[in-house]
Amino acid sequence: MTSPKEYPTLPRENTLAQLPPEYPTDAQGQISQILSTSSLNRLVVLDDDPTGTQTCHDISVLAVWDVQTLVEEFQSNSRGFFILTNSRALPPVGAEKLIRGICANVAQAAKATGQTVDIVLRGDSTLRGHFPLEADVAQSVFGEVDAWVLAPFFFQGGRFTIDDVHYVVEGDQLVPAGSTQFAKDATFGYKSSSLRDYVMEKAPGRFASDQLHSVTIDEIRKGGPEAVFEKLMGLPQGGVLIVNAAAESDMHVFVAGLLLAEARGKHYLYRTGAAFVSTRLGIRSKAPITATELKLPNPRETGGLIIAGSYVPKTTAQLKVLTDRRGGTGELAIIEMKVDDLIASPDSATKVIQQVVEETESYLQAGKDTLVMTSRKLITGGDELSSLAIGSNVAEALVRVLQLIRVRPRYVIAKGGITSSDAATKGLNVKRAMIVGQAAPGVPLWRCDEPTSRHQGVPFVVFPGNVGGESTLCELVQGWY
Repeated sequence: MTSPKEYPTLPRENTLAQLPPEYPTDAQGQISQILSTSSLNRLVVLDDDPTGTQTCHDISVLAVWDVQTLVEEFQSNSRGFFILTNSRALPPVGAEKLIRGICANVAQAAKATGQTVDIVLRGDSTLRGHFPLEADVAQSVFGEVDAWVLAPFFFQGGRFTIDDVHYVVEGDQLVPAGSTQFAKDATFGYKSSSLRDYVMEKAPGRFASDQLHSVTIDEIRKGGPEAVFEKLMGLPQGGVLIVNAAAESDMHVFVAGLLLAEARGKHYLYRTGAAFVSTRLGIRSKAPITATELKLPNPRETGGLIIAGSYVPKTTAQLKVLTDRRGGTGELAIIEMKVDDLIASPDSATKVIQQVVEETESYLQAGKDTLVMTSRKLITGGDELSSLAIGSNVAEALVRVLQLIRVRPRYVIAKGGITSSDAATKGLNVKRAMIVGQAAPGVPLWRCDEPTSRHQGVPFVVFPGNVGGESTLCELVQGWY
C-alpha cells in the first residue's frame, strides 16, 4: 500500500467540545434489558494479555483452557468469561497454534453444554498485537461471520476514535496513534492512524476499500441505538466495521444497537479494547477498591511486592515518581535487575535472580514495600523475533523471582502486560481468578482463592504498562500502605 496519510495532533478539549452532544438516554439500561430478555450467545474473551480485564468486575478469568475447565465455566450462570492467552508474548507461529487450540477447546465445550458463543479478541487499545492473524484463526474454527468489529476505544486509557482516526491522549492533546511510541513497537509496530489504513496495512490485499465500514460519532449521538442497528442490518457481509467513540456513552449506544442486531441473528467477530467487553457484558463501572475494602492486615505483617518489567515510557515515568517519593523516605526498598546481566548467560541470570530473591524476602519480612524492577535501558535484538526473545528472557527472570519468594506479600502489583500475565500464571500458579474490580481507573484487581495457587487470596494487581498518570502507581502504593 502507499504510505498512510498523516494526521495532525489535536487539542483535546476543543476537539471533543466540537463533537455533537452525547446521546441523552442511558443506553446501559437498554443493554441490561436486552441481555435479560434475549437468548444471546455466551461471550468468550480471548485476552492477549491480562490488562483486558481493566473495566470489569465479578467475572472470572481462566489461565487454563482444558475442555473440562471450560465446560464448568459454561455451566456457570455468567454472561461470559475471559481466557488469558498472553499471545502478545509469542511469535506469530506460536500465537496461531495457541489460539487455534483454545478455540477448538471452546468449540468442543460449547457443543457439550449446548451453547453458542461469540468470540472477542481483546487486544491492545494502542493497536499492538497479532492482527489479523488471531481473527483469521478464530474464524477458521467458528465459521464465517457477518463482519469483523474493530473497536479499540478505551476511555480510561485515553484512546479515542474520531472520524475513523485512532488517537492517544498525551497531556492535553490527542496524538494520532501512528505518531506515538506505541506505533514504533519493536515487535508490533505500524504506521497508520486511520483504522481504515491500519486494516489495509496489517492485512494487505485482503479487503477492498468498500469492505471497510464505520459507525460514526454523529450516527451514535444523533441516532442512538436504532441508528446503529439500522447501520448494522444494512452492511454487506464479510467486511470490517470500525467503531468511533470519544466517550463511554458512545460505546454504550453502539453495543445497545449491536445487541438488537445480534437478537435478529447477526453474528460478529470482535477485535476490541477493554471498554467493549464490559459494555457487552452489561457490567457497569464502580469506584476503585480501597485498602480498607480489601481488609489488608493492620498493622502490616509483611511488605507489598511490586514487580516491573514494562518498558513503555509511561511505566518508566511512573517508576521514577514512585522511587523518588517513597524510596527517599525509606518506605520503599528498590531492587534493580540489570538486563545485561540477565541475558549475558544462564549462570549470570541465576546468580542475579538468587541475590534478588534473598534481598526481597528480607525486605518483605521486615514489613517494607519492595520494588523489583528491570533496568530501564531498553535492549532490543536485530529483528522483531530476537527483540521478543529478549523480552521473554527478562519476563522469565521476574517470574523466577516470584516463584522463589517464600514470604507471603501483603499484595502483589505486576507492572506491564506480559509481566503481569507471567506473574499470575507462572509465578503464582493462578488457573482461575475472580476479577474483583479496579485498584485504580483502568487497573484490574484479581483475587485467586484456589488452594493450588501460591500466596492464596493475596490481592493481585494487573497494572498495564501504558495506563494512568505519572503518579498513579505511587498513589496506589501509598494508599495501600
